[in-house]
Amino acid sequence: MRHCLMLDLKDDGEAIAAYEAHHRAVWPEVLTQLREEGVLQMEIYRLGTRLCMLMETDDARFDPERMAQRAAADPRLQAWEALMDRFQQATPFSEAGRKWTPAALIFDLRASQPGP
Repeated sequence: MRHCLMLDLKDDGEAIAAYEAHHRAVWPEVLTQLREEGVLQMEIYRLGTRLCMLMETDDARFDPERMAQRAAADPRLQAWEALMDRFQQATPFSEAGRKWTPAALIFDLRASQPGP
């Protein structure tokens, strides 16, 4: 399954550069957790302060609630989340208490019928 999630970064050029640097060297424990929880592929794109995460998951293994529970019980994963929290903020469209927010799919070329 494909997921598209949105998040904002704090509007600080140095912090954004640091955030990107951290994502060029993601901690091995974070990568291991993602793979073990059924994340097959993940990409993060940035435009200004807005981030877009595209994630491909194995439906048989991916469970976001279980993944969050595992992260909450692992000090190293919590340390990564605390580090990322320094840079991140919810979008104006996010529910209270939620950072990464699903985006609504409004067009899919593969599902569209050819025109006349």
